[in-house]
Amino acid sequence: MDYIQAISGFVVGIIVGITGVGGGSLMTPILLMLGVPTAKAVGTDLLYAAITKAAGVAVHQKQKNIHWAMTGWLALGSIPATLLTLYALHSWQLPAKTIDSVIKHALGFALVLTSVAILAKPWILKKLRHNTAVHYEVMTSRQKGATVLTGLLLGVLVTLSSVGAGAVGTVLLFILFPALPTVKLVGTEIAHAVPLTLIAGLGHAGLGNLNWPLLFTLLSGSIPGILIGSRLSGKMPDHIIRPFLAVILGIVGYRFIM
Repeated sequence: MDYIQAISGFVVGIIVGITGVGGGSLMTPILLMLGVPTAKAVGTDLLYAAITKAAGVAVHQKQKNIHWAMTGWLALGSIPATLLTLYALHSWQLPAKTIDSVIKHALGFALVLTSVAILAKPWILKKLRHNTAVHYEVMTSRQKGATVLTGLLLGVLVTLSSVGAGAVGTVLLFILFPALPTVKLVGTEIAHAVPLTLIAGLGHAGLGNLNWPLLFTLLSGSIPGILIGSRLSGKMPDHIIRPFLAVILGIVGYRFIM
């Protein structure tokens, strides 16, 4: 079983490194299929994502693929939203069965939303990237506010389901910053996901929703995977990977919702 978990981590790590998508949206359903309880699957995946993506940040930063100002504005919304969501989970003292149901429905919704976001990306690019002369390094006041709101949405979604930081976040950034190169969007979203998933993961650990041996097994595969994937980012054609990934996530998400 351990080698299956390590291989799963390696494959997911490569996909995350290349596309910025697939951490929670792939790993959490995989953990559930392996029999991990829902709350522990989400909590374990959050810390797994934080450590895995931290390795990817080093590569993307070396390649200058991170817009740090944008990362900061995202975190300004996502970190408070994450803390408030964790507080709600802790203070409401809901029955375990209710929490399990809430997390599964949030996971299903996040997976379907991620699937739609992946499929919509080419259309959004075509519609929005008509003005490539926009200087994407400069953020307007309206863009800063919208970026904070984007972070807030991601904070709630990721804390409840461990899904959404990659595909949903990246597509929302595409809409806000159509002139930003794809590889820079991927690097920025990976950088933002590190503090978000770290805080959410530690919060879930405090609630007892973490499987430490499983976490270390996943990391043994995912860290080499994301290092390889990050180096391949921008070189691998994603027109095949993304539709396949979207269909799988859509089916899995629909099953969780139903």
